Amino acid sequence: MHREFAQVAVWEDGLVRQAGRIALSDEALRIFADSLGPEDEVAIEATCNTQAIVRLIEPHVARVVVSNPQKTRAIAEAKVKTDKVDAEVLAQLLAADYLPSVWIADQATQAMRRQVARRAHIVRQRTRLKNRVQAILHRNLIPRCPAADLFGIKGRCWLSAQPLPPDEALAVDALLRQLDFHAQELRIIDAELGRVALSSSEVKRLMTIPGVDATVALSIVAAVGDFRRFRRPEQLVSYLGLNPRVKQSGGQPASHGRITKQGRAHARGMLVEAAWSAAKTPARCARSMSASAAGAGCRSPWSRPRGSSAVLCWTMIERGEDYAFARPSLTDKKLRALELRAGMPSRQGQKGKAAAYSLKEIRQRERELAEQGEQAYRQLVADWHAKRPTRPKPEPGVAAANGTRLNRPSVGQAARQASVPEPALRSGVDHALSKA
Repeated sequence: MHREFAQVAVWEDGLVRQAGRIALSDEALRIFADSLGPEDEVAIEATCNTQAIVRLIEPHVARVVVSNPQKTRAIAEAKVKTDKVDAEVLAQLLAADYLPSVWIADQATQAMRRQVARRAHIVRQRTRLKNRVQAILHRNLIPRCPAADLFGIKGRCWLSAQPLPPDEALAVDALLRQLDFHAQELRIIDAELGRVALSSSEVKRLMTIPGVDATVALSIVAAVGDFRRFRRPEQLVSYLGLNPRVKQSGGQPASHGRITKQGRAHARGMLVEAAWSAAKTPARCARSMSASAAGAGCRSPWSRPRGSSAVLCWTMIERGEDYAFARPSLTDKKLRALELRAGMPSRQGQKGKAAAYSLKEIRQRERELAEQGEQAYRQLVADWHAKRPTRPKPEPGVAAANGTRLNRPSVGQAARQASVPEPALRSGVDHALSKA
């Protein structure tokens, strides 16, 4: 697949023949699609224009398979790599039903992905513009702005009074005009995404997790699409690139490294940001997501858990349940902020359902309930570690073949030390958990 043409190869009765090139225009693709039969199968490599081509060809054939370029090693590692060779390999792999494919999202999910990507691009542009203004002040020895926001009303008044060279002052004015333009574009796309989020039950369900707002929830839903296409949460963790790298060969035990980072980077980054925010709140998700965020930055072979935030999202959507330790006033506040973001009236002077979050007593009561749930979970884990049955020690060869990591080193003084978990202590749950 290229921008202007595609190379076609046909597999039939065990033989592969070249069918020439077709132009990637609407008319040429419709003529090509009419020449196909209802029993034909088509393989297309994943490129920028793949979605539009699939929409034109799919109604005329039995199925269309979009090849995953990262897994089609027969093409990526070929010594002779041309358009004709690549087309033949795709046809042969499809005929053998051995072509790794990618999931084709529906129209609504594709539109959401484009909007989320556009918003992320605008946010990056605004960050670049702000950094350039800060760089101008830095190289002209201008002290830090006393206002909290340099680009707010007070900050801009302070900025206009600074003694800058004429060319630098013109550059700052130009950067501020571009920043205002991107701020307006951000408000427009936020309103559109806000309306999409209000109509999505999955987005509102994920917003019950502390640290997950509408932006994070939209990014996750747009990247994943249909959560139920993953039969296990570990598949979603792998899809987002949060699973660890594993290397194992021969009789050696498996070694686990950093996360693979294969998949949608934006959704993975959103999950990490949400994890750092959730780490400041009590409850089970705060502990697991904070460990997941710390591990995403520097993944240790012994770090647990891996991709806990993704597992939590999958479990909630699969079971159709909100977060168990959700704080109702915080959730109402996030939903009301989403409504205002979508352009709904503000209703100033009227007491709404989000007003409870402004009361310190209610916020404190909800935090105490979440802390009680976290304490109960810690006690449950500590008791389980103290009473869990001991597994028989596998033989070294079997452990290596299964990729099992040894619980203790095989040589040295540490190997002769027993590793028996201590019983849980009612008065010292943290001590028992750390020992376990």
